Amino acid sequence: VFQELGTSECYFINGTERVRYVERYIYNRQTYAMFDSDVGHYVGFTPYGEFNAKRANSDPEWMEDVRAAVDTYCRYNYDLDAPFSVERR
Repeated sequence: VFQELGTSECYFINGTERVRYVERYIYNRQTYAMFDSDVGHYVGFTPYGEFNAKRANSDPEWMEDVRAAVDTYCRYNYDLDAPFSVERR
């Protein structure tokens, strides 16, 4: 059985003061490529991941979208998620 998975995660530190967006691409429990908004580009961990990271990093329109994901997905949805995650104790 083969499994491929892509995940997107938002990390909030002190509300929306510091926000980190991370995309991971996983094949059979091994991360082969990753985008981290703190780094600002894709990083490949396997030959296949390096190939895809190089291809994505060379596309300026794609990279503009991914870099803007911090605002588009994370900060935008913070108000929706906060009552269920932050204010709940």
